[in-house]
Amino acid sequence: MATITETAALATFCDRAASHPFITVDTEFIREKTYWPLLCLVQVGTEDEAVIIDALADGIDLAPLFSLMSDPDVLKVFHAARQDVEIFVHLSGQVPAPIFDTQIAAMVCGYGDSVGYERLARDLAKQSIDKTMRFTDWSKRPLGKKQIDYALGDVTHLRKIYRTLSSRMEKSGREDWLSEEMDILTNIATYRIQPEDAWKRLKTRSRKPKYLAAVRALAGWREKTAQENDVPRNRVLKDESLTEIAAHAPDTPEGILGLRSVKRDRVSNERAREILTVLDKIRAMDRSGYPKPPAEAPDTSRIGPSIELLKVLLKLKCDSENVAQKLIASSADIEAIALDDEADVPAMKGWRREVFGDDAIRLKRGQIALTADGSRIRTIEVVT
Repeated sequence: MATITETAALATFCDRAASHPFITVDTEFIREKTYWPLLCLVQVGTEDEAVIIDALADGIDLAPLFSLMSDPDVLKVFHAARQDVEIFVHLSGQVPAPIFDTQIAAMVCGYGDSVGYERLARDLAKQSIDKTMRFTDWSKRPLGKKQIDYALGDVTHLRKIYRTLSSRMEKSGREDWLSEEMDILTNIATYRIQPEDAWKRLKTRSRKPKYLAAVRALAGWREKTAQENDVPRNRVLKDESLTEIAAHAPDTPEGILGLRSVKRDRVSNERAREILTVLDKIRAMDRSGYPKPPAEAPDTSRIGPSIELLKVLLKLKCDSENVAQKLIASSADIEAIALDDEADVPAMKGWRREVFGDDAIRLKRGQIALTADGSRIRTIEVVT
């Protein structure tokens, strides 16, 4: 076990690691005061060693690590990979691949939705995780022994977790169940944050096109400003301030600063003038440039019983197949299926359809029914 602080030592380790069929990977970072995560440590384990790479060490070049992460012959094993992968994409421009995410694999193996690393370490590696280091400041140096032990544990225990889950999936023939989720994780578009799309994450007050145009423009300006200055987006402008400015569309800096949700300690006179420039462009915009309002939520008031029955069926099927419900269908998917037999949702495609989708349609059509059998719920065929 070692802490790597120099590029030459990193390159030597990465050469050794590249000869292994898989490596386990984790990161430690902080993000409270920045837009982009500040990478502090990278932990990497092979089958016979584990190291901590000090990403903040003076003069260290992480290029050998990035090459290892893109090596197609080495499987990269993460737990809850998305944030870790986002860091590698930001720093290197590449998505680590191929990937195995033990959190998703555990969902395939019946561990429920978004199972934590601590539980898998306890159940599969027979190890207890010391949680006291979870919220430590990883940017401070030197690192303490407890910090090092905690960080290394995240990749040493992951070996056993990976082997066990991989074996279970192979025995059950469910490797393909994981591939679709891994395709999402290894698609660089998953991690690209486009300022022009930032408005879609906001809860808007109205469906009026001009208001939505202002929200879109302000959200895009805020995202770009946050990225360029590497500060959290709410440090530039809070969500509630953004939507209120869009609703009132003030035409002077004083009008912006006079809004109730706009705090002068966050929005300076200079920033107010930047916002005004954005609003002026919206005022000059032709209506054809306004965004289309998002689709209205469907009226599900008349299909409430169908939705509830489908939820019961989903739980029944997932319990029977020992797979997490979240991996099969979301609440929105259930509503879509209740409204439309041909709903364009994952639950109606591939292996998910085999597990749940086909019977969901049969339940809707009255071809099967749900019945209580003591403390159990089961399906029965309906004879017509």
